[in-house]
Amino acid sequence: MIGTVGDEPEPDVVIEVGNLRPMLLRAGRLFIETVLVPTGLFYLLLHTAGLVAGLVGVISWSVVVVAGRWIFGHRLPGTLLVCAGVLCGRACVALLLTSAVVYLMQPVVGSVLMAMLFLGSAAIGRPVTVRLARDFIELPAQLFHRQGVRRMFAQVAVVWGGSRLLDAGMSVVFLHWGIDAGLLSRGVFSGVLTALTILGCGYWGWRSLRRLPGITLRWSHAPRLRTE
Repeated sequence: MIGTVGDEPEPDVVIEVGNLRPMLLRAGRLFIETVLVPTGLFYLLLHTAGLVAGLVGVISWSVVVVAGRWIFGHRLPGTLLVCAGVLCGRACVALLLTSAVVYLMQPVVGSVLMAMLFLGSAAIGRPVTVRLARDFIELPAQLFHRQGVRRMFAQVAVVWGGSRLLDAGMSVVFLHWGIDAGLLSRGVFSGVLTALTILGCGYWGWRSLRRLPGITLRWSHAPRLRTE
């Protein structure tokens, strides 16, 4: 009896996982440049020179980071440009309204919108986590024809959406306790929550893919890359 196309076994898929060290170093540097330093600078200037000085300091820092890389011939990653642009935009809006609360509330709105994006994409069966994963790891197209893989990416999208809602709620609670507490939340706890979410989702994805038949995950020993 001749089998149908649906009876044919799915071909084995090998996923090459590249060197993670350069990626982690870039992520750490990005966190320092766009979160840790601007938050600390804003806090210091806010309590010594006032709100306007603090916001101008954030804008100036963002310009210095981008201009410094450009002047010294370093690569300008898109993530840095986006983060620096968003940071400058937040500071400019808060400067126009002369409000530290506005500066700290804007990321809360962003977290809620991001949660809606992740949760909505999972609900309609087109998780945005698929596109994000393909930005970092070369994933074969036939991999996404498997129901188990699509389910895993949808689950990761739900986790990310829940994490962003938790981040927004945490920021609102801390901001209710005062500006300093709000800065602590945005500058430290939000970053820790994001890092834990990335690690948790990465582990869940790795574990789920390894349990699926016909999928092999293999570490590739790429040559050491120059960090940015």
